[in-house]
Amino acid sequence: MGCGTMSAFRSLLVAEARILSRDRMALFFTLAFPLIFILIFGFLVGDFGAVSQSRIGLHVASGVDRSVLDASIASAGSIVVESFESLDAMENAVTDRQVDFALGWNGSTLSFHYDANRVQENYAFQQLAAGIASDFNLRRQQATPAMSVEPIDIGDVAPTGWFNIVLPGILAFSVLSSGLFAVSGHLTAMKARKVLDRMVVTPMPPVALLAAIVVVRLALGYVSTLVTLLVGVWAFGLQYNVSWLRFTVFIGCSTVGTMGIGTIIALVVRQPSSASSIANALAMVMLFLAGIYFPIEFMPGFLRAIGNALPLTHMAKAMRYATGVIDMAETEFWAITLAFLAIAVVLFPVLARYVVRPLRR
Repeated sequence: MGCGTMSAFRSLLVAEARILSRDRMALFFTLAFPLIFILIFGFLVGDFGAVSQSRIGLHVASGVDRSVLDASIASAGSIVVESFESLDAMENAVTDRQVDFALGWNGSTLSFHYDANRVQENYAFQQLAAGIASDFNLRRQQATPAMSVEPIDIGDVAPTGWFNIVLPGILAFSVLSSGLFAVSGHLTAMKARKVLDRMVVTPMPPVALLAAIVVVRLALGYVSTLVTLLVGVWAFGLQYNVSWLRFTVFIGCSTVGTMGIGTIIALVVRQPSSASSIANALAMVMLFLAGIYFPIEFMPGFLRAIGNALPLTHMAKAMRYATGVIDMAETEFWAITLAFLAIAVVLFPVLARYVVRPLRR
């Protein structure tokens, strides 16, 4: 950049920072929304699928020996057992969620009592109860399992919890939103307010405006993802083995790449509200089809094909790899990262021409 371009860049950088600081909606969705989202989502379902700390109710009929059943329950892990004098009291405790599920033993039948409304967790509770019942049957017959099963984790990444995997996906979605709305919302609004018309008659190089927008959005996006990650670690005790080089480079490349994707919306749509609506709809579709909350493998075949074609799917995988919660080939990570950089390289010249000619004939 020449002296004139550098001067224009510094002025535009300051102007962009001031504009963004006054844009409460942009600040909310970039900084506050991810935090609110993970806090609410984490406290609601952060322990989804976890049964190691389950609290179960137990009712044993009067005069029936419970020592064998107690041994089977103890072998299932760190389970808190609360005994009840009657079945009614035990079932009320299940309904009131004082316990997660309950077992009843009358000397001949082992019954499983659960709350059908706990749809997300009941499968895990049923598996735990089935394991207790199987061990109980063997102990009563004074038998041992015919064979033992040893789980072996394949790969370099240690097994982790469900929310450990969800949080990096939310970070990827935050980066997508930041880049997508930076162009489809911000520049389209500038165009509608005739700001670009006034800029055309100044000696401002388009590259200076683009560079200012990119720098401000990169800084804000990086701070947002970093704060969100740290809050997740602090609030929920999540553990990550972050590769800061991969993390930083990926955020930079993916942010400018999604800004390039937002260019397409900005070129097609005239009104800021329409551009924001389209960008929001596109982001929401990707949020639910990109494996952020549940694996893509759970989806029907045609949805898996769509999901694998979405940019957010690959962003989430790369972010999870950068934070150390999944395995990925190093070449695949850098291929994803450089692909977003390539999108920016291809589409940013188009965006520059769009800035120079704000009025389309």
